[in-house]
Amino acid sequence: MKRRDLLSAVAVSAAAALVPARGVAATSTPGPLTRPNGQVMVAFVVGPNSVVIDFAGPWEAFNDVMKSDMTSPFTTVMVSDRTDPLEFGGMIVTPKYTYSTIPFQPHVIVMGAQGEHSPAKIEWIKRAASGADLVMSVCTGAFLLAETGLLDGLRATTHHDAYDSFASRFPKVHLVRGPRFVDNGKYATAGGETSGIDLALHVVSRYFDEKAANDAADIMEFDRATPRPS
Repeated sequence: MKRRDLLSAVAVSAAAALVPARGVAATSTPGPLTRPNGQVMVAFVVGPNSVVIDFAGPWEAFNDVMKSDMTSPFTTVMVSDRTDPLEFGGMIVTPKYTYSTIPFQPHVIVMGAQGEHSPAKIEWIKRAASGADLVMSVCTGAFLLAETGLLDGLRATTHHDAYDSFASRFPKVHLVRGPRFVDNGKYATAGGETSGIDLALHVVSRYFDEKAANDAADIMEFDRATPRPS
């Protein structure tokens, strides 16, 4: 299934009149995250038909944060139902862990658009989220996160093509149309594709500071969106 087919499968396009201007927004600024003594462990949840930029963009953002010894304070791994290779549009990726074999509690959990929301995946996200500092979705990964019930009563966003579908399917979640990302403190959601990079850099700033996030963005040659309240 191609990326656009995946988006169409979970969303009905929102009417243009209902969608605020895109590409200029981020949301509130919750307080700093407490850095662990060792590495910040980031687990990326992937599955069939994962959208590459949804995980590859934030993955690079975390790994481009540099300490004085030119190593990253973040360790990134992939977790899935199986460790068999997954193919995304010709790219073959092999997750390192399954939900039953991942040997550590992640500090950050990331999920992008993907198919096959298995019961094991849902249960692991719910369980691991309880001990995580932050859980974030990118694009229609918000559907996966919302399926866990962890977004109930909170503000969230998703890909603009999925606004109406998300609002209909998850009425307990307060959909926010327009911003690049929404950060509730522990649970954060990004809009489509490159907005996941903005959210990941925002997470970097919460663990470290804006300089660390801006330096990583500079390495990536990525122009961060100008934040504004939504």
